[in-house]
Amino acid sequence: MTAAQVVVWPVGLVVVVACAVLAVVTARRPTRVGGLLGLLPIVLGGLAIAFDVVVPAPQPAWATGMAIAVALLGVVGGGPATSVILDLSTQHDMHTGDHGGIVILSAPTPSGALERHEVLRGGAAIGYLERVAVMGAIVLGHLSIVAAVIAIKGLGRFSELDNAEARERFIIGTLASLLWAGACGALIVLTR
Repeated sequence: MTAAQVVVWPVGLVVVVACAVLAVVTARRPTRVGGLLGLLPIVLGGLAIAFDVVVPAPQPAWATGMAIAVALLGVVGGGPATSVILDLSTQHDMHTGDHGGIVILSAPTPSGALERHEVLRGGAAIGYLERVAVMGAIVLGHLSIVAAVIAIKGLGRFSELDNAEARERFIIGTLASLLWAGACGALIVLTR
């Protein structure tokens, strides 16, 4: 076992697991630092791949453990990261409802009153499931599943997308979540 293997694999595994744990802790109230700290292993792994820096796993168990840790980060880290991106894009203009959706004003009623209702409920749970499906599709090499996930999500939310705010949040959140899962899935595949 080389000195690089002794340092890179244990430190890398600790960093990825720590970022995943931080993502779980900050899932309810993400901070910008906590939400985006999970990018650290993704960026470092991407740079290692881009510059062809290869440090083989000392044993297959290390590679398996790292793949599982990156998959965990891909699932749980995508939520806080997506929340931070949504917060930055809407500049704190959105109000969160009791069920995790956003509160929007509907068209005026005949009396002229505006009614508030919550749309895009359950987005966090859907996000977890979508990231699992996307990473699984990438790791298994069946990218057509990603298209199916996007289609199912779009069809399932279609009736809620009649408001510009809801459409904007849906598109930004979906893209952020898919990019996060795609980056983690690619990292798993490219470091095999």
